[in-house]
Amino acid sequence: MSDKNALLETKRMALALDNVELDGSFSGYASLFGVVDLGNDVMDAGAFTRSLERRHASGIRMLWQHEAREPIGIWTTIREDAQGLYVEGRLAKGVARARETLELMRSKAVDGLSVGFRTVKARKDARTGVRHITEADLWEISVVTFPMQPDARIGQVKSGTFPTIREFERWLTRDAGLSRQEARTVIAKGFATLAQKFRPEEPRDAFSNDSQSMAERLRQAAHYFR
Repeated sequence: MSDKNALLETKRMALALDNVELDGSFSGYASLFGVVDLGNDVMDAGAFTRSLERRHASGIRMLWQHEAREPIGIWTTIREDAQGLYVEGRLAKGVARARETLELMRSKAVDGLSVGFRTVKARKDARTGVRHITEADLWEISVVTFPMQPDARIGQVKSGTFPTIREFERWLTRDAGLSRQEARTVIAKGFATLAQKFRPEEPRDAFSNDSQSMAERLRQAAHYFR
């Protein structure tokens, strides 16, 4: 890395793997505004504005543990809101490290995000000693092991495999609108067949593209099975 890159600072956030669904993508917050981290620093609202205007999401790298030689995917959305730096990204399933990362995230062995940036403007509170970062030049966001700010959370992680029976039942009742009895009938009679058809190498996203017609077909199947 160049001398300029060597001056980059990092701030890490915790992840919460609330939902594991389908397509290798995830979303959450890479930085929270107004929260003092373990390094006694705080990101002020708007700290990333100029950097995002200049680089956009496509110019920010997704790395593994801040290692420039190990990109693991792309950031599709990076934006500031009232809470902090919201991100949406997608792991590159053709990259071995990305597949390993997804498995670690799903098993909750890895639970951190970290921003890599250069401080452009900052001020220190004389009374508290807290450094307020008012402008940060964002270069990359990494998936990491240890969090610096424990309050940020990923809202959703999607895998590249067919859902578990529990996940499938949750989708049937929550999104497809089946009753619990109908959902259990579909699972008991048809889950194994469905799972064979949804091969990992040819994923078919039953949870998005045509959910209404899929739900209707599943309801009809439930009544047929009964």
